[in-house]
Order: sequence, then structure tokens, then C-alpha cells
Amino acid sequence: MNYKGEAISIDVNDNIATLTFDLQGESVNKFNQLTLGELKEVSQQLSQASDIKGLLVRSNKDSFIVGADISEFDDLFQLSEEEIAAELHQRSAVFSVFEDLPFPTVTAINGLALGGGLEMALTTDFRVMDSNAKMGFPEVKLGITPACGGTFRAPRLIGIDNAVEWIATGKDNKAPAALAAGIVDAVVEADQLDAAAMDVLQKALNGDFDIAAIRKQKTSPLPLDDIENTMAFTTAKALIGQQAGRHHKAPLYAVNTIEKSSKLGRDDAIKFEIEAFVKLSKMEITSNMVNLFLSERALTKKAKGYASDNTPVERAAVLGAGIMGGGIAYQSASTGTPIIMKDIAQAGIDMGMNEAAKLLSSKVKRGRLTTDKMTATLNMITPTLSYDGIDQADLVVEAVVENAAVKKAVLAEVESLISEDTILTSNTSTIPITKLARALKRPENFCGMHFFNPVHKMPLVEIIRGEKTSDAAIARTVNYALAMKKKPVVVNDCPGFLVNRILFAYFAGFVSLVKEGADFVAIDRVAEKFGWPMGPAYLSDVVGIDTGVHAGAVMAEGFPDRMSQTYKTALQVMLENDRLGEKNHKGFYNYEPDERGKLCKTNDEPAKKLLAPHVDAPKEFSEEEIIDRLMLPFCLESIRCLEAGIVDSANDLDMALIFGVGFPPFKGGAIRYVENMGLAAFVEKADQYKELGPLYYPTDTLRDLAANNGTMFK
Repeated sequence: MNYKGEAISIDVNDNIATLTFDLQGESVNKFNQLTLGELKEVSQQLSQASDIKGLLVRSNKDSFIVGADISEFDDLFQLSEEEIAAELHQRSAVFSVFEDLPFPTVTAINGLALGGGLEMALTTDFRVMDSNAKMGFPEVKLGITPACGGTFRAPRLIGIDNAVEWIATGKDNKAPAALAAGIVDAVVEADQLDAAAMDVLQKALNGDFDIAAIRKQKTSPLPLDDIENTMAFTTAKALIGQQAGRHHKAPLYAVNTIEKSSKLGRDDAIKFEIEAFVKLSKMEITSNMVNLFLSERALTKKAKGYASDNTPVERAAVLGAGIMGGGIAYQSASTGTPIIMKDIAQAGIDMGMNEAAKLLSSKVKRGRLTTDKMTATLNMITPTLSYDGIDQADLVVEAVVENAAVKKAVLAEVESLISEDTILTSNTSTIPITKLARALKRPENFCGMHFFNPVHKMPLVEIIRGEKTSDAAIARTVNYALAMKKKPVVVNDCPGFLVNRILFAYFAGFVSLVKEGADFVAIDRVAEKFGWPMGPAYLSDVVGIDTGVHAGAVMAEGFPDRMSQTYKTALQVMLENDRLGEKNHKGFYNYEPDERGKLCKTNDEPAKKLLAPHVDAPKEFSEEEIIDRLMLPFCLESIRCLEAGIVDSANDLDMALIFGVGFPPFKGGAIRYVENMGLAAFVEKADQYKELGPLYYPTDTLRDLAANNGTMFK
């Protein structure tokens, strides 16, 4: 038989069939409805073909199969539980038919075999892997579990412990790990992949392997007694439960599914796998995680669209060394763009180079970098006290002290030394770009490039468009951010731009709570339980109390009705007492280095005593009230930014908050959080706090949307 579809083709030569995945019009193979339909058709034809002795499965693309088409999940999740289950049973049946083909089968795995792609490979008798390929079950990262046999075929091939680790963590696995686990039968170089897979198939045809025994192992119960079974899964649940935390359900669902199917044959095990997927598909977190995946992909596509309109940055410069400048220099050099790092003092240069060296040394210690590569990367950073070579830079990042007058002076000075088409950017975190541009002769070549601290960890870079910023300036800056492996979001100008403007509404809610008598330790505990990586007091210490006070003043000037206070705030009290946070080891908390030099926080009673005179009276607040007091201002300011056109879309806004300040990803972002609550319910909740002032006032547009069942996602 021969077959030619839009996703799958089959060619037969000397009674050996080659099935090739090559989804037309797409850069990767994925299991969309088209591919699944064709796989069903060819599986039936192959099962009835009398002239075929063996089958090789391969891909014509750079990867084997990257998994399901996530964009189709929304339609799937809209179905009833019974309809979803029926759909998944049909898909699993196709994989079972393929697994039962009446001749030996081998898969050649190149690039990526993820999710359904790996499940497809597991249906064949043998798997040969390209040495550069990766495989895994990433489903839990979307809030779901495998649904085409992964939870029962993998344990039978690689054992319970390995299967739990692979499936419940969602990690990708390189070829050596896959071979060691036993999920593949051979690893070869890429140019030998098809030939090696065909060699395995030929040996199977020659009778070198017991195909019946191989298939029986994959479709039969696991050969464990009750004691072994109990011990294995008790340990697995404890470990995975601790890693997943209270919010993520899919990892433990995966472990429970593996356990339930361990004593069952394939056809019965399928039922439990599908049951887990169906239950998870109806959870809010799953919808949020899927939307997050799609939003991130859309954000990257948009950024590449901007970047395509300009040339790459071949050489950059950063003005102002220190921790931030050193972090920017490290990120640029480590991703391949040489950079000049200029400061006015040798101490700043030393601090910046030490920061870069520290980050690289950490990679060397973890075995992720060689010493030669570390040296080569450091050599891509040119530290200097002068402007020598600055005229060769395609883009300059100003990262000096957060003071408008100082920044204007530095920007005007460097503009006179760079070429007319060099793009000049500022790493300001709050000062409007249009205001800084007034010091420049070529404001069209100037924009904001706001990195988040620590630079090497935080994915977001805000690209801020001033009133006179050109499209060319935005394009090259986005290009540079992408080259640095960052997530750029283009926003319009205002005090604090997008992320910090929203964040300081959150801080305004926090200092108000403290003023009324809430314990900042209790506030942090509730915020972290909500899903934040750290509460507002701890975050203030990490950002730097002095930085927070300065930025708060900028916000108060820009938005006096909502963000100015008539009392001395908790942050101002900390600053007056030289408690700057982590940077000087004391803020709301104390910080002491552990044996590895990592700063660890401890509660500090003196901090509470300093605040006591500035608190109305100690008061306990419920968890719900604390969350309301923090999240209502945060979400309402997000909505104001969206309505004012500071950001293009609700998706972009949500992604910026997740990548910039660690908004809990499983909640989907501020706008998604509000929509999940229901606009009318959110407005009603905000109205309960109207006596607290404009920070808690819903906008008229939001009220209209709530009244008319509207949405902020367009």
C-alpha cells in the first residue's frame, strides 16, 4: 500500500513500509485533528495490509512530533465530560490499533518527541533516537496528564520511579538519559538515524528479538507485588506532592493514574488515564495554563514581527556597571552579543565584572559551562572608564542611577558620541521616556529598555515607546531583547510604564494594610499562599527599600489620586532607619548568608517595633480581606492600563505580569483572574471597599462590560 495525505505519507519498498510525519503548512509535526484523522485511516489500512512485513516511523521535519495542537484544546474543553471522554477513547483506540500491527515496528526519533509524540513512539516495538534529540511528557505544565497511553506504557518500559519522574515533572530528557532509562533502544548520530532504525527493523524481521514478549510487557500489568507497589507509590506521592505544591493538581493526578493502572492490562488502564484527563480539563487552573501557553506563543510571534523590521545588534554598550549593569552585560555576552560596560568609577566596573563572573562561575560549578567558555564569555565584555569604542555600538543601554537629572545628562553626553543611527535606550524603571527624551537631539532613536532584577532570572524586558520614538528604534531594541533570550513586551509611556505602575498599586494596598494594623509577616504569608513567590514586604526588601520609596514617589506624582499617601508609609519608616532590605541585610526582615552564601530571611522584631508608632492599632484581618486589599488595586490598575492603551492586549498585559513580577502563572494573569471571578462579581467586591478611596474604584468601562457580559480579551 501507499498513502499520501497532508500530514502522513506511507511508502512501501521490498515489503517494508515507511510512515513519514510531515504536516503541510506547519514548521513542526503536531497531533491536530487532521493528523489524528489520517493516523486513524492509515492504522486501519496497515492492520489489514497483507504485503507488509515491517514498518519504520519517522519525520521529515526537524523534530519528530512536538505533541498535541494546543490551540485546539479550548474547543475540546468546551465539550461535556462525556464528550471529552468519548473523543479520547477514539484517539487511544487508534494508538492501540497501531501498537497491535501484525509486523515489527520501529520509530526513528529526531529533534523533539513530546507528549503525544512520545506516546506515538511508545506504540512501536523499538525506538532509535538521534543523539541531539529530546523527549518527555510536558502535559503537567498545561495542567493535564498524558491521554494516549503515556501513563501506562512508560511505567512498563522504564519502571515506576522513572515514569513518575518523567510524567509528573514534565521535564525534557536528553538522549543519554532516555537510553539509560530504557525508553529507547539505541542512540546514534543524526546522519545515521534512519539507517540505524532500519537496521533494528531488519534484525527484528530476522527473528533476533521476541516481539511477542516486548508487546506483552507493554500491555500487561506491572510485575510488582502489593508491598512493592505500596512502597513505590507512597514515596512517589510524597515527593511529587512536595514538588508540585498546593496549587498544581496534575502531577499528583499523574501519579495516582500510574498507580491505578499498574495492576491492569492496557484496555482497562486506558479508562483511568482518560478519567484523570477529563477531570483536569474542567479545572480553572488547566484553562489558565493552556491560555498561558498560547499567550506566550503569541507574544513571541508579535516580538519577532517587530524585530523583523530591523537589523540585529552586533555590538552593544551599557552605561553604569554595578549589579544591574553587570547583569545586563552578562546576559548580552552569554547569549552572543559583545558589549562595552562603561562606568565613571573603577569600583563600579569591578562590581559589574564580579557580578558577571559570579553568574558564570555558578554555571561552571553546576557543570553547565566549561571554564574555556566562561573565559570566552567574559572576554566579550569590555569594561572601561572612558567612551572608547562607544561609536561602534548599534545599541546603548543607559543604566545609571534612577534620577531624571543624572539620566538626562548621561543620555545627552553619550548621544553626542554615537553614530546617528545608533539606538539609545534607558533602563529606567519609572521615569517617563518622553521626559528623558527632552534632553536629546534625536528622540526618535530613543526608547525605554527596562530589565527586571535579577536580570539573568527575570524573563521580561519592557520596551517603552516615548512620544517621538520611531518604529525603527522599537524594532532594533526588540531584536536585541530576543537575542538576549528575553520576553520583550512593547508598551506605551507613562510613569512606571506597565509593570511597575501596576505593582505600586499593589504596594499602596500593602502599606495601607500595615497602617491600619496588619502584621506584615501575616500579609506575606497570605500572599504566598495565594501563589505569589514572595509577599509584598519580602518583595520590597528584594527590590530595595530605597528603590521602592523613590519609585513610589514617582507613582504618587503621576497618579496622586490613587497612589499618594497622607501618612508615613512602612517603606518610608524602613528607609529612615537605614533598613534597605537585602542589600544591607536588614529591612522588614533580617538577612544572613547560609553556608553557600545565599541570603536567608528571618523575622526581625525590631522592624515591627519601628513600625509601631506609625500604626493605628494592631488588628487581625481575614485571609480573604488581605487578598482583596492587595489584589483589587493590582487588578484595577491593570484594567486602567489596558483601557489607556499602555499595552496592546489583555494577553500581553498578563504575560508581562507573569514574567516581570512573578504573578502566579496558574491564575493566568491579572485580567484572566478577574474574568475567571466574573466581571460583575469583581465590581461588586471592589464596591465593598469604596470607602478606601480611588485605588479601589472600578472604571466606568469595566462597569459597562460587567453589566453587558463583556470581556476584556479581544
